[in-house]
Amino acid sequence: MTNSNQQQILFGTRAVLEAVIAGRPLQRIYIQNQLQNPLTEELKTKARELQIPIQKVQRDFFDRFKDKNHQGVMAEAASVEYHDIENIVRSTFEAGRLPLLLILDHIVDVRNFGAICRTAEITGVDAIIIPADGAAKINEDAVKTSAGALNHIKLCRSQSLIQTLVYLKESGVKIISASEKASKYIYDVEMNDPIAIMMGSEEKGISRVLLKYTDELVKIPQYGQIESLNVSVACGILLYECIRQRHHL
Repeated sequence: MTNSNQQQILFGTRAVLEAVIAGRPLQRIYIQNQLQNPLTEELKTKARELQIPIQKVQRDFFDRFKDKNHQGVMAEAASVEYHDIENIVRSTFEAGRLPLLLILDHIVDVRNFGAICRTAEITGVDAIIIPADGAAKINEDAVKTSAGALNHIKLCRSQSLIQTLVYLKESGVKIISASEKASKYIYDVEMNDPIAIMMGSEEKGISRVLLKYTDELVKIPQYGQIESLNVSVACGILLYECIRQRHHL
């Protein structure tokens, strides 16, 4: 963690807690192991309610910040605002529109993430859902790579992608997952429905446990020698097929 991207860091339990209470977007909160007091416990509770990731760290993590009154607690201010997926789904349906959502299962490359966000914004995606942990860092580099799209598209953090998938399915949203192992092509699946397209990580693809919640598993036609497309390119192809079907192009 560096200050190379001018990302603001907050130090001290009270300062971080007040930022959480005020609704300030935070990327992550760092708390020293074994640190227990009423104020810290209140911070943990409120952070979990708002799905702000908490990372437990060793005491030496704070050695580089000896000149700061950190009290064993610090936080990174987020470069973007995070939204609640339930509010987005509800408001989209109330507006008479079919939700188009994007779920990214632990995509870690900032360039891939930025490119996906750029395409998602252009194609009218209502929200992008990412896991609270283990995903690309949403910093100024990500905003720059997205060509500013992250300033416009709604981003949602999920403490449990499984629970999010269950909620979406119960809300009538069809889950479409991309995999080269699928038997159906993207052109053979109806996308003129409430849809959430799920894309997997660069190395492992979509995790098996998440695939269990998929309604349709689809693949993109490939005729060359390389095994698979870059995830940002594959995501763009799926999104534009959805747009083609929805707008009868």
